[in-house]
Amino acid sequence: MKLKLDENLSRHLKEDLVFLGHDALTAAEEGLLSRPDDVIAAAAKAEGRMLLTLDLHLADITRFRPGSHPGIILFRPPSLGPLTVNSFISEFVRGQDLAIYSGCLAVIEPGRARVRRPEE
Repeated sequence: MKLKLDENLSRHLKEDLVFLGHDALTAAEEGLLSRPDDVIAAAAKAEGRMLLTLDLHLADITRFRPGSHPGIILFRPPSLGPLTVNSFISEFVRGQDLAIYSGCLAVIEPGRARVRRPEE
């Protein structure tokens, strides 16, 4: 799966995702640090990459309607410490076929996943 990590995620997470077989890029690698959410989302869409984020603004269904992008997954880990965040996301990715979230807007919390799918 092609993934983009927004600027709020550790560059060290990329190593875990690549190890798990994903083609991952960070916003920093593309010079997108401190860029508006719309710019980061547009870059992910243009590259056909699912966007992984901690940014609540990227889960705004009115701005990022399911089906209008390759997929956005908002993670809500139990704490925002880098090690906890990386572990939370890596464990989720390890146990999932991310293709089921293609085109979706998903919010992943401990023990719970809320998924908005594209309208058919």
